[in-house]
Amino acid sequence: MLEARDLACWRGDRAIFAGLSFTLEPGGALLLLGANGAGKSSLLRLLAGLIPPAEGLLLWQGQDALADRVAHAARLRYLSHQDALKPSLTAAENLSFYARLWGGEVAAALASVGLSELAELPARMLSSGQKRRLALARLALAPVPLWLLDEPTVGLDAASVERLGALLAAHRAAGGAVLAATHLPLPLPGARELVL
Repeated sequence: MLEARDLACWRGDRAIFAGLSFTLEPGGALLLLGANGAGKSSLLRLLAGLIPPAEGLLLWQGQDALADRVAHAARLRYLSHQDALKPSLTAAENLSFYARLWGGEVAAALASVGLSELAELPARMLSSGQKRRLALARLALAPVPLWLLDEPTVGLDAASVERLGALLAAHRAAGGAVLAATHLPLPLPGARELVL
């Protein structure tokens, strides 16, 4: 599905990483591990097509993944550190924006992260963990093959991590792949690790 060949990323005149190669198959999971500043977030942004590789190739099904950035964006969901929520919109309205772009059922997505009862509450009224769950609910909208997650469990309690585990398991069971940067254990049984 996804293959990285000798990827390199530079910040200014400093190499963040170089010679990075890996593959990710359908149903697979890869955990990005490493200290702060090791390049985990930069790698995820590169894989999402938000920054270009300084060197190397990113392949999707054997073809240059970044040759058509619109097509590449359509096959993935990227969840960064920031939750990307509009504070004045309700939880349901925040998801409705993405549902119009991608499709999917807002009520089902809210239910998947345990936020059904807070659907009409403005996002500014949600706790930090609830905001993170609302951001994660975007994953439950329309299916795509690849999820790129940057510290997905930040601010989540144990029950919310368990709900995330169910989302991840369903995605993988349907042939989707997950690549996640984390400092904490994630509910991704059988995931391979890549230390930066």
